[in-house]
Amino acid sequence: MTSPRAYLDHNATSPVRPEVAAAVVRALTLPGNPSSVHAEGRAARAALETAREAVARRVGAGPGRVVFTSGGTEAANAVLSGALARAGQSAPTRLVLGATEHPCVSAGHRFPAEAVDRVPMDGAGLIDLGALETLLRRHAAADVLISIHAANNETGVIQPLAAIVALARAHGRALVHTDAVQAIGKIPLDMSALGLDALSLSGHKFGAPKGIGALVLAQGVTLGAGFLRGGGQEARLRGGTENLPGIVGLGVAADLADPASADRLADLRDGIEAGLRACAPDLVVFGAGAPRLPNTLCFAVPGLDAPTALMTLDLAGVAISSGSACASGKVARSPVLAAMGVTPALAAGALRVSLGWNSTESDAARCRAACERLVETLYRRQGHAA
Repeated sequence: MTSPRAYLDHNATSPVRPEVAAAVVRALTLPGNPSSVHAEGRAARAALETAREAVARRVGAGPGRVVFTSGGTEAANAVLSGALARAGQSAPTRLVLGATEHPCVSAGHRFPAEAVDRVPMDGAGLIDLGALETLLRRHAAADVLISIHAANNETGVIQPLAAIVALARAHGRALVHTDAVQAIGKIPLDMSALGLDALSLSGHKFGAPKGIGALVLAQGVTLGAGFLRGGGQEARLRGGTENLPGIVGLGVAADLADPASADRLADLRDGIEAGLRACAPDLVVFGAGAPRLPNTLCFAVPGLDAPTALMTLDLAGVAISSGSACASGKVARSPVLAAMGVTPALAAGALRVSLGWNSTESDAARCRAACERLVETLYRRQGHAA
């Protein structure tokens, strides 16, 4: 019998929850179009609106402010199109980004290069609030959109959104969007309490199907004429018949994505980290000096090659990720780690463990043991003991 594998790559994709899968199957049997007025259409509409309410509850917003999309990338691209504005105010002419944003933000906007500023990060991966304040003062006469993720996908570092919003409000004419893809279900996030203007999320990071997400707008914030024009669905912001099964799954996942499980995941994560520290005195944990998502551990051991480590761990039945991106067979330095000042040699060995709703102590133990064997092999090769 093949032994079970340990899937610890939830920041890439979290497996669909059984309750979500069952809800999606039920939604597939609904024959009506949510825009139709007959009984079948009304049933489909009711399912869609129930999901909208669930997503709104999860992020602290009004249901009427949730716009369903194909995922986090579409949602972020839409909000960074340059059309986002408060009612009665001009759309932003400048964009301010964190230096460690996901590509759907850093490469997904439509602002000209000369109108984009990037805020540096410190060595722990936290935004430099002083640099952000300086930028806002420099552009005091401009309408500014700030986009800073709630938590980083590689390191798990959590950004100080409340402080960022406070600086934006002091500026007076700045809007704040957060890419909350990695934060939903892992930490509490209330966009109304924080004062955020827009938030984007993706369902497959917290147990919903792939290909469904949402853009959430604060009250009084608009997106102009809409970003997908067609039949007027989603409050005329995103035309096209809604992906009802995906939306239903997103709603159920939003209800189940309880940040109260954070302590359990943090215990598993910390156990893996403690095991690594015991066998690898020179272990480096990226973001260790900052608040991190409870499920995420990004680390490197000097001399350990990430691609080789990933293959070895995969053969041992452990699925994790690398902090480096691969393109055309070449390992590239992670822009996130580069922004944190990590040397290329160390960044080339970065590995990421990310746990989720179905992670168990057995998974963590298997990962810990496999990583320890990997380090022992490295140290033997280097000719010294751990």
